Amino acid sequence: MNRLIIFLILILIINACSKNEKEIFKIKETRQDLEMISVLEDAYKALEAGDTFEASKKFLDAELVYPQSEWAPKALLMAAYSFYLQNSYSETLLNLERYLKIYPKDKNIIYAHYLIAMSYYETIQDEKRDTAPLIKAKEKFNFIVENYPNTDFSLDSKFKLDLINEMIASKEMYIARHYIQKEKWIPAINRLKFIVKEYDNTIFIEEALHRLVEIYYKIGLEDESRKYAILLGHNYPESEWYKSTYKVHKKEYKIQDIKNENKKSTLEKIKSLLDWDE
Repeated sequence: MNRLIIFLILILIINACSKNEKEIFKIKETRQDLEMISVLEDAYKALEAGDTFEASKKFLDAELVYPQSEWAPKALLMAAYSFYLQNSYSETLLNLERYLKIYPKDKNIIYAHYLIAMSYYETIQDEKRDTAPLIKAKEKFNFIVENYPNTDFSLDSKFKLDLINEMIASKEMYIARHYIQKEKWIPAINRLKFIVKEYDNTIFIEEALHRLVEIYYKIGLEDESRKYAILLGHNYPESEWYKSTYKVHKKEYKIQDIKNENKKSTLEKIKSLLDWDE
């Protein structure tokens, strides 16, 4: 679905590539211009036929041979997109970085930023692997949201950021569990607090709070344990993790009445209960 969206957007950029629509190119019909159009048409036909390797080659040729043409930046974008379709993300990124450097004022530059973000996003793996693609994708999607807020790119970027935050929180929880198994309490606490502070809107917030209850109780800091138990119960009174928290303090779980009221965000409640400046 992501690739279909990218392709449809890209069609709007290069819809003049059809040989029956040469007038849309708005290029003076010099010999060089006609040669450029011809190369782009061949490249676009290759792309339509599914030959992304040949398409990327032809789009690059068009941009390199005719760098002064007003269609040169579009040809380079199309080359990058063709590499993207081949899952050649390193080549995609290489050409997009070159595009940003050579054509910083091109009107389609937002698409380049979006395709860079998507290239990093496509290389994200599970929580046991390298986080670099996660961080880079997050930075670029944030850049799009901040700099191009009223665009479809921004809307999709926000959706991707929610998914990325879940993945980052998942990785932090995976590491925290590892430290808990090794009984390395301080690094485990640090990881869990990081989730509570930075990723309180993810599905891992409830477990993170409960694990903090467990660890603090185990190391004898019952007041700290109680603080996180209160926080968990206040925000997620019907959570399975809260039921487990009751067992930590050797109490029987009771379902609490939930009143309809305007509440602060979880993070604000946390700040009111805990001193993050410690």
